[in-house]
Amino acid sequence: YPTWKRTLARRARECQMKRFCRAQAIQRRLEEIEVTFRELEQQGIKLEKLLREENESPADQQTQWTNQLLYLVQKKNNLMSEESDLMIAVQELKLEEQQCQLDEKLRSYMNKEDTLKTPEDEKAEQEILKQLVEVVNKRNVLIQLQEEKRLSEL
Repeated sequence: YPTWKRTLARRARECQMKRFCRAQAIQRRLEEIEVTFRELEQQGIKLEKLLREENESPADQQTQWTNQLLYLVQKKNNLMSEESDLMIAVQELKLEEQQCQLDEKLRSYMNKEDTLKTPEDEKAEQEILKQLVEVVNKRNVLIQLQEEKRLSEL
């Protein structure tokens, strides 16, 4: 087993572990966001009830409740934006994993001697190459989507 093959295999495992760790971190953050959504919703319900039921409250108090409600809405919007970014990151991780698997398959076909390749091998190699191009294009679309989102937020 040549050294370069061991190096490639080790690097592939390292990249896979990094993707796994990133996926776990994203999943944890999505769960945290979900909990925060519920908390914000409960706070918002309380504030809405106060605003509707306490008509004879001082104007200062109602203004304060309204400001708190607007703050909760802003916080929720920020969390929704973060959640959409994380969902894009999840899609990107899936495509990255798919790309690595396709790279590995393609490498196995390309390492084969041309004289030993069957027509089926050549057809499979072309199909993998086609799939790889599709995955790269999908990743490119996600990156463009993120860039457009970032520019629109500015």
